Amino acid sequence: MLENILRFIRNIIPDKVFFFLQPFYHWTLSLCAAIWYRFPSRHIKVIAVTGTKGKSSTTEILNAILEEAGYKTGLSNTIRFKVDEISSENLFKMSMPGRIFLQRLLRRAVQHGCQYFILEMTSQGALLHRHKFIDLDAFVLTNISPEHVEAHGSYEKYIEAKVNIARGLGKSMKKDRVMIANIDDKEAHRFLACKSDRQITYSLHDVEPYLVKNEGIQFTLADRTVNSPLSGLFNIYNTLAALTAARSQGITDEVIVRAIEKFYGIPGRVQKIEAGQDFQVIVDYAHTPDSLEKLYHVFQTSRNICVLGGTGGGRDNWKRPEMGRIADTYCDEIILTDEDPYDEDPRKIVDEVASGIKTQKPTIIMDRRLAIREAIKRAKTGDVVLISGKGTDPYIMGARGSKIPWSDANIAREEILKA
Repeated sequence: MLENILRFIRNIIPDKVFFFLQPFYHWTLSLCAAIWYRFPSRHIKVIAVTGTKGKSSTTEILNAILEEAGYKTGLSNTIRFKVDEISSENLFKMSMPGRIFLQRLLRRAVQHGCQYFILEMTSQGALLHRHKFIDLDAFVLTNISPEHVEAHGSYEKYIEAKVNIARGLGKSMKKDRVMIANIDDKEAHRFLACKSDRQITYSLHDVEPYLVKNEGIQFTLADRTVNSPLSGLFNIYNTLAALTAARSQGITDEVIVRAIEKFYGIPGRVQKIEAGQDFQVIVDYAHTPDSLEKLYHVFQTSRNICVLGGTGGGRDNWKRPEMGRIADTYCDEIILTDEDPYDEDPRKIVDEVASGIKTQKPTIIMDRRLAIREAIKRAKTGDVVLISGKGTDPYIMGARGSKIPWSDANIAREEILKA
């Protein structure tokens, strides 16, 4: 009903007036949604996670720890929405959905008796005031690097949008508001300057000695060696963020370690596709230069066949040659393909990625299924096929809002079985 009322109001406002009043409109929409659902965030502990990378993984690891501790949880991230034991896939093609949806989800979590709600928050969501009127108990910063620069206007404005989310912690009506930040990140001080009741920082130094292996990670927590099946240095950081947040809520190290050692990862994040093949196939969301390089670095000792697109159409053009350069550095064979062109010429996107490849000639196969098929066909025993860019994205987005249902993991599995 609320959606219909607000849709009617939007439809009667002339476009020129709407675009002028857009910030006020989005703010009002957030307020109306909070009022309609009776400010549900005031009746449940809410932990927000933001950063450029690692948000979804951090929320999932934290959720696993809270569940291991016996709490009922709600969850909203790029991958799924969850209330207690009921989980559904996020099909919105956005990490942080609209205000009405979020407030309704929070209300459902309260009604189901959840004690915690873990919420992935994004800079683009902040631009639309989706973080407003959600009272936070804790805020977690993973890391900051360039992303969505064109959408925000500059890297500085992108950071400022993230900091605005953190300022929401200081405006929260909750008691004992906790700011948790990755002190290894050069922008951490800007978040720690925001108002809070407690500040907790984390660093790789906290878990030394640590070890990164193809088959998992190992680190030290309070003189105890912890083994996790997750891969990559970035997952040590994600785990650190989650366990620090859990500690801030009084959860013991014994519970934390138990949860970490049995947590086998999430779909679309260094996801291993197993279908009886004698080589590895990995599906990952890596869609920024930094995340792509960190993914490839995990498998730097293997022979790698890499399938990648570039970046979504109409955004972040600057990073396309850089993605090509990184692939050129780490990949033994490169197959460039379509990703999410939207209204931009997909071949132009791929050509811009190819411009960064200097030492080898990439294969260009615009049909993404055929590109994955070719990579699997080329793979030999012990090789690694790395399929990046989409992770769990449920669609390939095309011109004029068209979308093709998609799953890199399902396609890869089908093509392995056909090979």
